[in-house]
Amino acid sequence: MSPRRVRAESDAIGRQDRPLRITVDGDPVDGIAGQTIAGVLLSAGRRAWRRGRSGAPRGVFCGIGVCFDCLVTVGDERDVRACRRRARDGDVVTTQTRETSSTPTTPGAEER
Repeated sequence: MSPRRVRAESDAIGRQDRPLRITVDGDPVDGIAGQTIAGVLLSAGRRAWRRGRSGAPRGVFCGIGVCFDCLVTVGDERDVRACRRRARDGDVVTTQTRETSSTPTTPGAEER
């Protein structure tokens, strides 16, 4: 998925960009009204904002709310699909992780 978007001055329907700001893990991130949370994150250069069970970075995969790879917490609401939820000015977003609490080790590795 590309973070590119049509600029307002080139938009055939005459869209007006209204800026908004959300907070992601304590950092302010600027976006445009109408963007999804995933769109705001992508346009800010963040391609991943979650870690899978293996520790691999995850972000948007399908972009249509089917795969659950882009889950975030918005305010007190967990498991929000960032690709489906439109960002609202002032949203407080917290990234989530599904990493296991302990790192798998190779048997006998503690002896080395």
